[in-house]
Amino acid sequence: MTNYGAIPTSSHPSPPIDLEYISRAKHRIKSGLATRRPWKTMFDLQSMSLPHGFFDAISRIKTNLVYFRANYAVVVLLVLFLSLIYHPTSLLVLAVLVVFWIFLYFLRDEPLVVFGHQIDDRTVMICLSVLTIVMLLFTHATANVLGAVATAVVLVLVHAAVRRSDNLYLDEEAAAATEASGLTSYP
Repeated sequence: MTNYGAIPTSSHPSPPIDLEYISRAKHRIKSGLATRRPWKTMFDLQSMSLPHGFFDAISRIKTNLVYFRANYAVVVLLVLFLSLIYHPTSLLVLAVLVVFWIFLYFLRDEPLVVFGHQIDDRTVMICLSVLTIVMLLFTHATANVLGAVATAVVLVLVHAAVRRSDNLYLDEEAAAATEASGLTSYP
């Protein structure tokens, strides 16, 4: 007797969904995005002014590069993406590299340990940047990659020099004081 209306079943049970892994991933996404500064703070027009001299510009650049490093990484990756729109192979390589950026730089909540040595964020960023540029150069889009990197570096340095850095850490101290006093309002 044939059983035409039966739904076939697999003899192998489907793997259970690891809810703890999903929960950890969501937490890492939130904490990873927390290292990125608000774009409104980055482009606050009240905080833009020309530096008073060379040493003021250098001081601003150093401070802003540290404070907005995740934002600047996003800007560089976006400029690279826009420059590679007409190079599908390069765009695919960039997409894979962005996954590396997301998991190794933006969403990492613990220090990266390689061969028993702890790697700091700056070293991870430098290594990922070099890897990204080298891999994209192998896709024969050299002019686009070098032009995009040069453009992104100029944009980042101009922003870092023009963005005043005297009020950056005051906002964090005020937010921390508000949270500590219990005055934080939640919608």
